[in-house]
Amino acid sequence: MAGKFEVFLDSDSRFRFRLKAPDGTVMAVSEAYEDKSAVAAGIAAVRECAGTGLVTDLCTAASVSQPAPVAAPALVQPACDDQRVPATRVHSFANAKAPRRQVTSPRWTGAA
Repeated sequence: MAGKFEVFLDSDSRFRFRLKAPDGTVMAVSEAYEDKSAVAAGIAAVRECAGTGLVTDLCTAASVSQPAPVAAPALVQPACDDQRVPATRVHSFANAKAPRRQVTSPRWTGAA
C-alpha cells in the first residue's frame, strides 16, 4: 500500500499537506499555501520530483557515529527545478489532454 497526501488548514488558516506512510507515520509536512489549487500544485511537484531526487549528505564527519555505505549515482541528474524542456519539443502528454476520438468503429455496430 502506498502512502497518502492529506491537505489541511494550519493554525494561521493556510493550506498545507502532509505525506503519511501506510502505517500512519507523518513523513513530511509542506510549506503554507494560499489556496487549494496551490497546494495541489505542490503535491504534483513532490510526486514528480521525489522519485528522481538525489540525496545530499550535509552531516559533518564528527556527527556521524557509524558511516553508512552510500552508492554513488552513475549519472548526476539535475534538480527537478533545473529541468528545462525546449520550446520546440511537444510535451509527451499533449495527446492525452486532447479530446479522444474513436479510431475504429465499434464492433457492435451494423446488422448481424
